[in-house]
Amino acid sequence: MSTNRTLKGDELALPKGGLEPKRSSAALTLTAGLLGFALVCLDASIVNVALPAIGSSLGGGMSGLQWVVDAYTLAFAALMLSTGAFSDRVGASRAYAIGATVFTLASAACGLAPNLPALIGARVVQGVAAAVVLPASLALVRQAYADPARRARAVAMWAAGGSAAVALGPVAGGVLTTAWDWRGIFFVNLPIGALILVLLVRAPRSQRRPAPLDLPGQVTAVVTLTALTFAVIEGGTAGWAALAVAVVSAAAFLRIEARRPHPVVPLGLFRDRTVAVTVAAGAAVSVAFYSMVFVFSLFFQQVQGRSALQAGLMFLPMTGLIAVTNVIAGKLAGRYGARLPMVVGQGLAVVGLLVMLYVDAGTPPVLVALLLVPMALGCALTVPPLTAAMMDAVPAERAGLAAGVLNAARQMAGALGIAVFGTLVADGFVTGMRLSLVVSAALLAVTGLLSFRLAGPSASRA
Repeated sequence: MSTNRTLKGDELALPKGGLEPKRSSAALTLTAGLLGFALVCLDASIVNVALPAIGSSLGGGMSGLQWVVDAYTLAFAALMLSTGAFSDRVGASRAYAIGATVFTLASAACGLAPNLPALIGARVVQGVAAAVVLPASLALVRQAYADPARRARAVAMWAAGGSAAVALGPVAGGVLTTAWDWRGIFFVNLPIGALILVLLVRAPRSQRRPAPLDLPGQVTAVVTLTALTFAVIEGGTAGWAALAVAVVSAAAFLRIEARRPHPVVPLGLFRDRTVAVTVAAGAAVSVAFYSMVFVFSLFFQQVQGRSALQAGLMFLPMTGLIAVTNVIAGKLAGRYGARLPMVVGQGLAVVGLLVMLYVDAGTPPVLVALLLVPMALGCALTVPPLTAAMMDAVPAERAGLAAGVLNAARQMAGALGIAVFGTLVADGFVTGMRLSLVVSAALLAVTGLLSFRLAGPSASRA
C-alpha cells in the first residue's frame, strides 16, 4: 500500500488521503489486542482456585503454591518496566506476535509440567511473555484508530476485556479444575493464543522507532524483587541471604536510576506528591485484592473443604460487580474529582476487610462470599480515579512511562502480598488469615489518609 506520510511513535503510516485503516482491519486488530490483554489478566487470577489441586498432584507445600502464583506475577511486573520500550523498538505488531506465541507455548508447557519446578519455570516464561503482550496490545489498539473518539471507545473496550477476565478467572478456574483437571486452566490458553495469531495476520504492520532500554536498571529491579520474594517465602538462612542480596541490589538500582539519562523508573516522578500517593494507593489496593483472592481460594478448599468449582463460584458476587463499579468510579471522578472516590473506595475496602475478621472455619461459605463484596467494591472504586490522578499529574509525553510504573508497582505489590500472607497462613490458617486482613486494612487506611490530604488540580480532577 502506498503512503504519503509516516507517523511518529506507535502510530502507523496512514493511507493516501489521510484515511485510517479499513474498519474491518481495525476491528480485527482490536479483537486481537483485547484477547491478548484478557488472556494475560486471566492467567493472573485463574490459577488461584486450582492451587490445592496442583499441590495434591505435584506436591511442594505452601511455598511451592506461592511460587506458582508469584513466578508469573514477578516476571510480569518487573519486566513491564521495559517491555513498552521493547515494543516500540521492534514494532508493536511484531512484539505482540512474539509475546503471544511465547505465552501460548509456555501455557502448553505449564499444562504438561511433570513436576513443580517445571511448572514454576514455565510460569516465569508466561510472565515474561505477558509483560510483552500488555503494552504491545494497547499500542496495536491505539494505532488502529486514527479518530480520537473511536480510539477512546476502542481503548475502553480493551480495558473492559481485562476487567472481565479478572472477574472470570476464579470461576473459570473452578469450572476447568472440576470438569477437567488443573492442567485445563493452562490448556484453555492454546486456542485463544492461536486465534490471536490468526487475527494478527490481518492487522497492519507497526512502525519501529528508537526507544532507549535501561538494561542495568531492569536487571537490578528483577534481582531485587526476586530476592525479596524468595526471602519472604523461603525464610531461614537462605531467606536472610536473599534479603541481603535484595538490599544490595535495591541500593544499586537506586544509584543506577539516579544517573541514567533514560532510567526505567525515573525517580524524579515521585517528587510529585500526587504521583507518590497514587502509586502507594495502587499498591495497597493490589495487596488487598489479589492477596485476598489467593488466601480465600485456599480457605474455601483447605479449611472449609469445598470443591474447586464451589470455591470459584464463591468469588462471583465480588468479581461480577467490579466492571460496573469501575464505570461508576470514572463518572464520580469526572464529577467530583479523583480524591473523593479514592478516599471513599479505600475506606469501604478497610471496613470490608475488618468485617471479615469474624470469619472462621464454621462461617457459611455464601456469607463469606457476600462479605468479600465490600472489599472488592472499595478496590474497584479506587483504581480508576487514582489512575486518572496519576495521569493528570505528569506531562503528556511521560504518560506511557507513568502508566507502566503504576501498573508495575501494583503487580509487584500483589506478588509480595501473596508471598507474605501465604507465609502467615502456613503457620495456622485462620490466625494467619486474620492477620493478613489486618495488614491489608492498615495499608489501605494509611493510603486513604494520604489520599484525603491530596490537593491541587492533579488531585482534584480526573
